[in-house]
Amino acid sequence: MKDPKLKTIYVCSECGETSPRWMGRCPACGAWNTMTEDVVAPLPKAGRAAKGAAGTTRQPGVTSLTAQRLRDISTTEEKSRIITHIGELDRVLGGGIVLGSVVLLGGEPGAGKSTLLLQLCGAVSQDLEVLYVTGEESTRQIKLRANRLGVEQENITLAAETDINEICGLIEQTKPNLVVIDSIQTMHCSDVSSSSGSVSQVKECTARLLAVAKSLEIPTFIVGHVNKDGAIAGPKVMEHIVDTVLYFEGDKTLPYRVLRAVKNRYGSTNEIGMFDMTGEGLTEIENPSQLLLEGRPLGISGNCVACTMEGTRPILSEVQALAAKTSLSTPRRACSGYDYNRASLLLAVLEKRAGFYFGSLDVYINIVGGLRLDETACDLAVCLAMVSSLLDTPIGDKTIAVGEVGLSGEIRSVTHLENRLREAQRIGFTRAIVPKHSLSQVDVANFGGLQLIGVSYLRDAIKAIKQG
Repeated sequence: MKDPKLKTIYVCSECGETSPRWMGRCPACGAWNTMTEDVVAPLPKAGRAAKGAAGTTRQPGVTSLTAQRLRDISTTEEKSRIITHIGELDRVLGGGIVLGSVVLLGGEPGAGKSTLLLQLCGAVSQDLEVLYVTGEESTRQIKLRANRLGVEQENITLAAETDINEICGLIEQTKPNLVVIDSIQTMHCSDVSSSSGSVSQVKECTARLLAVAKSLEIPTFIVGHVNKDGAIAGPKVMEHIVDTVLYFEGDKTLPYRVLRAVKNRYGSTNEIGMFDMTGEGLTEIENPSQLLLEGRPLGISGNCVACTMEGTRPILSEVQALAAKTSLSTPRRACSGYDYNRASLLLAVLEKRAGFYFGSLDVYINIVGGLRLDETACDLAVCLAMVSSLLDTPIGDKTIAVGEVGLSGEIRSVTHLENRLREAQRIGFTRAIVPKHSLSQVDVANFGGLQLIGVSYLRDAIKAIKQG
């Protein structure tokens, strides 16, 4: 039976706006279907009166708050960051874990979030004290996983608890050097009447962990579940108050995992970390280009190699395209790892500016290895792969294509061309089709053995692959 003292409200998961009744659209932020039901207890009248009295009787200029001069705050790298010795994780975090930072890690079930954090605890515990709090598993289950992963266990303490007040008290009592909370959706605050995982509970528990982490300068990692849309479940304000938001991505059918930062107050959000999921845990992939190109079919039409920049790291990836006769009245277009709207745009440019018609053909585009290509510098490789499949003409196995395609069919210049060419040269490519305007920015003498073909229009690039 419902407690008559409790009342039902509806909270927007995007901005935290509350309403006494359900609405299809949030009146504050305008988001649709984000109002979720929550149960709260109203503040006692005495509490309201005391709060009002306290607000009116406060003496002006009286406070216990103290401020610190900006010049007196230490910013030396040795004292402000913890090096995890997991190179891919340090790269995404911007060089290590900042003291007092709160990191939110999200990902699909089974992606390896708990595995990554347990390996992080093992790497850091060689020099520091670590507290691992689990709300989903027992301490024995964590012990079994740690044995399987070969994690150092000397300086790691475990606690199976869901009461956030008890957890904060334990952190303040033991003062560890690193805290891991797995997961925030299982945490419960006794001061909030709603159930675990609700908007109010997640917001309040995150705020309390944030306050403890900032006051004691203890870096804290929080695991967050994701909803069916792939976003971290809970209020959007949770992502705003933390310092770093990481997503652990990867296809369950493939062993590769990608760690990506969507928010980072202490580093770039363009860097990615790549891992290989094995029976002994996650291993770093230090040379992703070579791994993604392994087993590439040779002498087959519809294949072209593109180079994308993930932060400061150039990564070579294979683009596959297939143009086949359709049996439907409307041809099908399907993309895996590539933007569907961008592919439609490139098809229109090929038909209008280059004279290659795909109107009666199904077109499929696939990026091998589970990587997603969002950079426009990969346009030329996608176009050449589609034309290669249409003409059934293989592109050279040692050929790479880099360039952005405009609506007039022109090949526009790209950034970091020298880094891309250097990566292609290291892997063993002998020919590169690049924008002609970008060749003036590159010293050709530095790329011995790599033939640079400058093209101004899409027709020139297609002619180059036919001659090659």
